Amino acid sequence: MRRKDSVIAWPSLAWEAAGVWRSVRPAFTEAGPERDTAVQSLKAAGAALLAWAVAGWWWNAPMALLAPWTALFLVQSTVYRSLLSALQQFVVVMAGTLLAAGAGVLTHNTMTAMALALPLTVLLGNYARFGDQGLYAATAALFVLVYGSYTGFDILHRLLETLLGAAIGICVNALVRPPVHTRRVRRLGDRLPKDCAELLHTVADGIQEPYDEEQARGWYDRAVRLTGQVTDLRVARRRSDESYRLNPAHRLRSSVPAPPAADWDVDWDRITEDIRATMRTLTETAALPDCVPDPLAALLRAAGDVAELPEGADDERPRALGVAAAAHRQLTAVLADGRFETMSALGGLTADTQRLLDDLTSVVSQRSGKPRRTAGRVP
Repeated sequence: MRRKDSVIAWPSLAWEAAGVWRSVRPAFTEAGPERDTAVQSLKAAGAALLAWAVAGWWWNAPMALLAPWTALFLVQSTVYRSLLSALQQFVVVMAGTLLAAGAGVLTHNTMTAMALALPLTVLLGNYARFGDQGLYAATAALFVLVYGSYTGFDILHRLLETLLGAAIGICVNALVRPPVHTRRVRRLGDRLPKDCAELLHTVADGIQEPYDEEQARGWYDRAVRLTGQVTDLRVARRRSDESYRLNPAHRLRSSVPAPPAADWDVDWDRITEDIRATMRTLTETAALPDCVPDPLAALLRAAGDVAELPEGADDERPRALGVAAAAHRQLTAVLADGRFETMSALGGLTADTQRLLDDLTSVVSQRSGKPRRTAGRVP
C-alpha cells in the first residue's frame, strides 16, 4: 500500500515542482508580478537582517528580536502602506505591552496575567482601524508575559526596538526600488476594449443564425464578466494611486508608462453596462422580425470595430461609427413600422444599442480632443 501511495505521490510532486518553476521563471526573465513579489521578498529579508545588525549585533539590545521582526513585516506593497502599518503596529504593540505589563504587576502570576491581558488584547486587535496589524497586540502581550519582562526598562526597550525596526523597514521600502503598481492598470486597460470587441463580433456573427437560448445566455455571461473586469480595474487603480502616495522616488522610475486617465474607467464602465443590457435583452428575445438581424449584426460588428481600434486610428473610428449609426437608423425604422411597434424586445434593443453608440462616440470624441457628447441618449 505504501509503495502504491509513493507511486501516486511522485507524479504529484513533479507536477507541483513544474508549477513552482513556471511561477519562479518569469521573475528572472521578464518584468511582472512575479518579479515584483521576488523584489519585495528580498527587500523584507534585507530589512530584517539590517535591523538585527543594528539592534542585536551593534547595539546589543536586550529585546533585539523585535527590531527585525517589525522590519520584516513593514516592507509592504506600497510606501504609504508601510507608513500606515508602522503607525498601526506601534500603537497595538504599545497597547499590548502596557496591558500585559499591568496584568503582570497586578497578579505576579503568568497564567493569571494571560487570562486578564489576552482577551483584552485580542478584542483590541479586532478593531477595524488597526487592520491586519491588530494581531500584534496579543502577540506583544504574549512576548511580555512569557519572558516575564515588564519592568519600566524592559517596556522602554521594547518600544524603542519596535520603532527602530519600523524605521528600517520603511526606509528600505521607500529607498530601495520603491514599489509603483501601474502594470495591472495598463494590462486591464489594454484587455478590456479587446474583450468588448471580441464579444460584439461574436454576437454579430451569431445573431443571424436561428435563436439558441444557451448561446444567448453564454453571451450574457461574457458581458457580466466584462463588468467584473471594470471592478478589477478600479481596484487596480486604487492600488496604483496608493503606490504614488508618499513615495519619495517614484519620479526616478521614468521607465514606468503611465496608465490611462481615471475618466477612461468611467467611460468603459458605461460601455460594458450597455453591452450587458444589450445581451440581457437578447437572452429574453426568442424571435425577432426577419428584417432585424442584418442591421443589428452590422451595428454590433461596427461597434466592436470602434472598441478595438488602437490609438492613432482617428480616421477609421468615425467611419466605423458612421456604419453603426446607419445600421441603428434601420433598426429605428423597423421599430417605427406599425407591424412591429408592439415588440418590447425590439424597443429594448434599439434603446440599448443607442446608449452603446452614444458612449462609444463619447470615447472617440475624447480621444480626438473634441467636447464630450452628453445629449441625445435614449432614456
